[in-house]
Amino acid sequence: MSRQADPDPVVATPAGAVRGLRDGSGERYRAVPYAAAPTGATRFAPPAPHPGWSGVRDATRPSPTAPQPARDFGRLDMVPYFGPGWVPGEEYLTVDVRTPAADDGRRPVMVFVHGGGFVTGSNRAALYDGGAFARDGVVLVTVNYRLGIPGFLDLPGAPANRGLLDVLAALGWVRDTVAAFGGDPGNVTVFGQSAGATLTGALLAVPEARGLFRRAIVQSGSGTGAFTPEQARRVAVTAAAALGVEPTAEAFAAIPDERFLTTLPALTGLDLRTSTATDPLAGLSPFSLVLPVQPADGLADGPADDVDLLIGTNSEEGHLYLVPQGNLDSTTEADVLAVATRVHADPEAALAAQRAARPGGTPGELRSAVLGQALFESGTTRLAQAHARISGGRTHVYSFGYRSTALGGRLGAAHTVELPFVFDIADEPWLHGNTRLLGPDPAPAGLAARIHGAWVAFATTGNPGWAPYTPDRPEVHTLA
Repeated sequence: MSRQADPDPVVATPAGAVRGLRDGSGERYRAVPYAAAPTGATRFAPPAPHPGWSGVRDATRPSPTAPQPARDFGRLDMVPYFGPGWVPGEEYLTVDVRTPAADDGRRPVMVFVHGGGFVTGSNRAALYDGGAFARDGVVLVTVNYRLGIPGFLDLPGAPANRGLLDVLAALGWVRDTVAAFGGDPGNVTVFGQSAGATLTGALLAVPEARGLFRRAIVQSGSGTGAFTPEQARRVAVTAAAALGVEPTAEAFAAIPDERFLTTLPALTGLDLRTSTATDPLAGLSPFSLVLPVQPADGLADGPADDVDLLIGTNSEEGHLYLVPQGNLDSTTEADVLAVATRVHADPEAALAAQRAARPGGTPGELRSAVLGQALFESGTTRLAQAHARISGGRTHVYSFGYRSTALGGRLGAAHTVELPFVFDIADEPWLHGNTRLLGPDPAPAGLAARIHGAWVAFATTGNPGWAPYTPDRPEVHTLA
């Protein structure tokens, strides 16, 4: 195990040795495979063990990324969030590791699962630079996983939720390997944001996840964001029709990734309402987990009762989907009703509740509130409540309220705005400017240090620094 005494650190892993780089925060190892490359038919198979390599593998450059479309968020620069997009290459089931030192330190480990609507994103995104975690004594592992059709389209002949299976495989790699990078495999915190948070929440209900992590952090995810099998079948049939093939894994295995991406527009806005379910993603993505029971209702099946949970949302989540496109001001009452109808079984009652909570709210503000509640807040609350009932004081809940001054001060505490604070990079110049995530104003002094410090404290001890959320005292801590 461990490293050689040359300027470039070398770590011996079970699959082979890797050479990384040292910097001011410690050591960094990039593009380390945790599973075999998914190609051809294996794109629709469970992740397989990597065959390993001889010699010393270069781990100084980033890996390819999962096939994915370009994303456009209007006037807001979201490149730091989505990263470079699709960087073609077969071997993208990889992790990056940031560590203070690859020694025998047995430090807390944090495993980050990126967001991107189950169709985009990678660990190459600038927001996920883990230097601050390594600086503060944490080993950070960031994970790539299959996206879109290979990752989440439910097909006969293929296991469901292959992207989630990838995350499970990555956690298995961490268990077996992270000690070589100075981490403690018995003190692992898995955390994710958006789609990555929904995947993280699902791990709490998956029996196969038991023993793979000790703590979990769910940032703007949902414990009720899974599609039913009926909804997933509707997506698969539509995708197959667009491709001109049968909706089976065998038929899809012969199709190149490029064609999958050209098919995605045919799935945009697909109506997934059924007689038993509303659309949990409000038409924003045709992919999600596919489960017969929502994670918030299935925690008894997984490791949740043994896991500490930190969970929360931002106070204006829905603004991300309206402000950059200019739709906050242009929204009509008809638009608000249309969104509410898509995500609520009783849209009129839901709108009445939102209006009562926001007297004088504009149609745009109501639409944002409906989106935020449906996509993140209600599912977060249900997951927090369910975990609090079984975990004995191990649940901590937050609400992030700092308002970004981007786009003329309108972006606010939108979806993703908390990430620069969690990663303690809120002072980076590339995050500031009218069209950048945090806007032209400087970040509040000390806010990033407090939030990042809470995440590190939670990963170390299970206590972020505020009272737990319990059925009798459902306390929500404000971060602003």
